[in-house]
Amino acid sequence: RISISGLHHFIRSNVAQQEGTDERLCQMVDAHYFRGRLSANEASQQGGNSLFYDRMFDDILSSEGVTTHYLPVKTTQGGVRHEKGIDVWLALEAFELAFYKRFNVLVLIASDGDYVPLIRKLNTLGTRVMVLSWDFEYTNDNGKIMTTRTSQDLLEEVTYPVAMHEIIDNRVKKNEPIINNLFVPQTKQRVFEKPKEKAVAKKKKKTGT
Repeated sequence: RISISGLHHFIRSNVAQQEGTDERLCQMVDAHYFRGRLSANEASQQGGNSLFYDRMFDDILSSEGVTTHYLPVKTTQGGVRHEKGIDVWLALEAFELAFYKRFNVLVLIASDGDYVPLIRKLNTLGTRVMVLSWDFEYTNDNGKIMTTRTSQDLLEEVTYPVAMHEIIDNRVKKNEPIINNLFVPQTKQRVFEKPKEKAVAKKKKKTGT
């Protein structure tokens, strides 16, 4: 998984480079995470793992000083889930923070062209916008291959577009610490196993089964 601290370090380094300043003078003022989330009732129906991993991720974000914002996911009769209102909430929060705290640079991790009006408003404040974009494919819970592509309109409006998928897949940069540190080593990920799972694994190792 992505390392939050590694991501923050990458952002600071990249902003410092783009702004032509010392990284020590480039500090993360605010970090926010927006997401739709299942209700406790729906999550419990899917099994205990969903609630556990949600709480685990909350702990990780909290330890890195990230403020979380959750809206309940609306599930239709056909079983389709919609994160209604997340985009609007993020845009309002981002503009308000930039307005009152006078951010030099606001970094957005998003792909939706709906954020173009937000970026134009931020530009009027003199706040420069960096977008970290990820273009990738993944398989959803139903086995369907999904594709995520960043809006070209969005990329054309921002001051600093950063194509993360190109940077990560660049063989020339694959051994750079700042790139490797974007990901949590597998050995450290084991720390976040459920206690019960760790106990079972230890017992199997001891008995040789």
